Amino acid sequence: MPRRSPDPEERQRDADRSRERLLAAAADEFAAVGYAGARVSSIASRAGLNPQLISYYFGGKAGLYRALGERWLAFEETLEPESKDLPELIAAYTRSALEDPRGARLLLWNGLNNTDEEFSAQPDDASAMTKRQNEGEIADDLDPRLVQLALMGASLAPIALPQVLQRLTGENPDDPEFKERYLEVVRRLTERLR
Repeated sequence: MPRRSPDPEERQRDADRSRERLLAAAADEFAAVGYAGARVSSIASRAGLNPQLISYYFGGKAGLYRALGERWLAFEETLEPESKDLPELIAAYTRSALEDPRGARLLLWNGLNNTDEEFSAQPDDASAMTKRQNEGEIADDLDPRLVQLALMGASLAPIALPQVLQRLTGENPDDPEFKERYLEVVRRLTERLR
């Protein structure tokens, strides 16, 4: 049977599929070895695609990394509806990190390497935490910026320190029972900030 050229709709589906495969492979690669250690050829190999497609679709490794950051910011918006109280918000972030630790690992790699490559398009600020403090969710004598940092640490701890978790409890962060118990501890700790 003779080969035919794909129609424009099929071409677009293939392009979308290729971009998605590259983004998924990049998330895996960056989480495994950090931005500095990631190689375009390794990302393309994980995706099963030509490395030139990274330049074509994203303008290179930095563009691919920015696209992951933009994807994270879009996902983060789903975690932060105004209606969530602080304990539920922190539990949502923690659950997200436990269910897919790649974003947490990217953040940790950036911190370990002290790089300017950020896994976000905008600087973090504590305005949301300050607002929550003004609404009574955080005690007045606590610095909302440091509360934010401490709660981020609580969300990242099982991913950053699985060996300590193993020594303390004999569990690992993938254990569903551990996840539920840890989420409850995070919720209860956060409630006590009032």
